Amino acid sequence: MENTEENQKKTILIVDDEKPIVEILVYNLQKEGYATLEANDGVSAVDIALSKKPDLILLDRMLPKMDGLDVCRKIRHVLNVPILMLTAKDEEIDKILGLELGADDYITKPFSVRELMARIKANLRKTELNSLSSKEKNEEKTETSKIVVGELELDLDKFEVKVRNEIIDLTLREFEVLKYLATQPGQVVTREVLLEKVWGYEYYGDIRTVDVTVRRIREKIEKDTSSPKILITKRGIGYYIAVP
Repeated sequence: MENTEENQKKTILIVDDEKPIVEILVYNLQKEGYATLEANDGVSAVDIALSKKPDLILLDRMLPKMDGLDVCRKIRHVLNVPILMLTAKDEEIDKILGLELGADDYITKPFSVRELMARIKANLRKTELNSLSSKEKNEEKTETSKIVVGELELDLDKFEVKVRNEIIDLTLREFEVLKYLATQPGQVVTREVLLEKVWGYEYYGDIRTVDVTVRRIREKIEKDTSSPKILITKRGIGYYIAVP
């Protein structure tokens, strides 16, 4: 496995109360060249995350002192780093809750180390590309820094979304989904394409992640989520932004 300078710059916080799992993750991550931090309960996880500001967090769902979902919510209020939730439960509700509270992804135990590494790389790479894109826009200040489709307005420099001139609070992932769709209004984009282009997964990932994220976006931008006017579902295919 490659051990690049790029990986060495990245620090990953592992939050799990099961020592064998932590040891496996530390071994494999360090083998890939990542630096690691460890926390064995929810309270220390929040403290370490906010003080050390890791590049990515692997967060167990079930933790002593503070539940993983609460940890996710507290961290997300302050940091916008990728959070990948580890869960022993394969229940749909856990996945949905984690994503709604700001997790970027989830993976169910027992997991394949190879798949986990692929998802870590995809999340870090996407964050890096977003950062580079933001820097380039700040340097160039092109005329295409805003996308307007009907009542929807995206400011690509500020990562800001307005609907009917009201600023909407979106996570970075939600913004990226909306941006990708808004750059091609009226064109239906499949869940698989969104998963690849926004999350960076070509081989791994659950398209349910896309559905949950779209649902969260709709709750923020639509007047009536049961009859959306901006972000539309093409049944059985994917999603698109309505052209007025």
